[in-house]
Amino acid sequence: MYTPADRSTLRDALVVQARADARITGAALTGSAAIGAEDEWSDIDLALRLAPTADQDAVLADWTQLMYREHGALHHTDMWSGPTIYRVFLLPSTLQVDIAFAPPGAFGALGPTFQLLFGEAAELPARSTPQPVDLIGMAWLYALHARSSIARGRAWQAEYMISGVRDHVLMLMCLRHGVPHSQGRGLHLLPAATAVEATLVRSVDLDELGRAFRASVDVLLAEIAAVDAELAVRLTRTLRELSA
Repeated sequence: MYTPADRSTLRDALVVQARADARITGAALTGSAAIGAEDEWSDIDLALRLAPTADQDAVLADWTQLMYREHGALHHTDMWSGPTIYRVFLLPSTLQVDIAFAPPGAFGALGPTFQLLFGEAAELPARSTPQPVDLIGMAWLYALHARSSIARGRAWQAEYMISGVRDHVLMLMCLRHGVPHSQGRGLHLLPAATAVEATLVRSVDLDELGRAFRASVDVLLAEIAAVDAELAVRLTRTLRELSA
């Protein structure tokens, strides 16, 4: 297990490496460190600005070799956001190191968790917040498939779909209470919600799946009513029939 000191030492070394790499013209802290909210479990989040003439693939390859050769990376995985690639490394200490490699026009703040270390940042539009009506639509779509999965005796698929209903209900709750909605980051800030606990599937027995599904529909309808009372009225009968 890594310590906060280990994390700081490695992050500082990576920033020094970035300053020494002529192909990198900017760097920023992202994630919890950018807003002074790190704890002992936080990972390393860095964003790097590539020079206009830099070959993104070559820079990525060289930094990947660096992480394996000098810092003992065990594995990595990639995520894309537009032209920016996020390469995520796992170290033996369990420390996660996320490094974003962005062309100049994509290097900038998408939200409050961006602290420029050097270079210039572009003005970027903030990430859009999902609309409640879209989350509601996805929730009832998961509910439809939960019903059919239970009816077909596909227990594990049913569990997956019921969990999907609950996940979208929780995002609706986060939006309503004004806390972070992405990847469960604000769930600990929600008021106690015993009704949501009832949606947890305790086994893949069909009776238990039916119970959890009915509980999911209950909390979904409550959240829909908080967003749009008229829509909740329109959907209530059909959603109740789904879980009957």
